[in-house]
Amino acid sequence: MDDVTQSAWDSLRRAWFPPERLVVGAHVTLFHALPGVHEDEIVADCAVVAGETGPFTFVVDGVRSLGRGVALVVRAPELVAVHARVRRRWVDWLTAQDAQPLKPHVTVQNKVSPETAAATSAALREDFGPREGTAVGLAVWRYVGGPWEPVTTLPFAG
Repeated sequence: MDDVTQSAWDSLRRAWFPPERLVVGAHVTLFHALPGVHEDEIVADCAVVAGETGPFTFVVDGVRSLGRGVALVVRAPELVAVHARVRRRWVDWLTAQDAQPLKPHVTVQNKVSPETAAATSAALREDFGPREGTAVGLAVWRYVGGPWEPVTTLPFAG
């Protein structure tokens, strides 16, 4: 996302996410568990999609309870289309979770008590930051047994 939105969402995560669990910045997860053996194909497919997709505006529709966390709901038809496009290509190696249609969101808090999440949700309903932003590219990350490591960032160029 654009720098202003990224900064605002990172601030929310620093304020509300349990610090011991905060290992990456704010993001909209497209896939949770792609097999590392397909990393080259994943990067190549993402590069094609990013090259054919121009930056686009998204809207933050509000706050959603995750039960033990809180997320910002993101409305982005273009992102849903990007996800569907690569999901079709990767269907044979997706987990059940990743095979589902995308419901874009940014997790601001997770792995807390339901009471803490409810209080956070109430506070964020008052002010959750920017109501719109610009998606500017795709980032591919690799899970390395606890932390995550960036593989590449692919700007939208279409």
